[in-house]
Amino acid sequence: MRWGRAPTILLGGGAALLFSLLWMPALLPVVSRLLLLSRALLSMASGSPPSQPSPASGSAYVPGSVSAAFVTCPNEKVAKEIARAVVEKRLAACVNLIPQITSIYEWKGKIEEDSEVLMMIKTQSSLVPALTDFVRSVHPYEVAEVIALPVEQGNSPYLHWVRQVTESVSDSSTALP
Repeated sequence: MRWGRAPTILLGGGAALLFSLLWMPALLPVVSRLLLLSRALLSMASGSPPSQPSPASGSAYVPGSVSAAFVTCPNEKVAKEIARAVVEKRLAACVNLIPQITSIYEWKGKIEEDSEVLMMIKTQSSLVPALTDFVRSVHPYEVAEVIALPVEQGNSPYLHWVRQVTESVSDSSTALP
C-alpha cells in the first residue's frame, strides 16, 4: 500500500468538521464545495423548519438520527465501486462523489500530497459502525479515512427518505454480509 490515513474518527458535531477543515488551508477548496453543496440542498428544502413534522411521514425528524460520512478514495473507479456497494447493501441511501480534491497529510514521517475523490455518504447514525467496517474491508488504503457527523437539521422529507431506504439494515441484527 502506498499510503494510508489517520485512524477512523467519529466526530460529534458540525463545528468539529468546520474547525478541522478551516485550520488546514489546503482543504479550503473542499470547504467551498461542501458549502456550495449545503446551500444547494437548503435551497431545495421545503421551507418548513426541520423540527416540524413531515407531511409525508407524520412524524418529526430526530436530530442526529442521520449522519453524513466522509471517505476519501484514490480515484473515481474505487469511489464508484464502494459507493455502489454501500447503497446496494443499504448501508447508505445516497453517496455523492466529489472529484479532484487535493489531500496534504503526514504519513510515516513524510509530507505527502495526493489527488483523491471525496465520498459524502448519507446513512442512519446507527449504521456508521457497520458502514465503517465495510469500507475498511474493501478500501485499498492501509488506513481508510471514515469520519461521520450527525445531521441536526435539514429537509425533513429527505432525512426521512434516508432512514426509510436504510431501515431494513438497521432493523436486522447483522448489517454486513
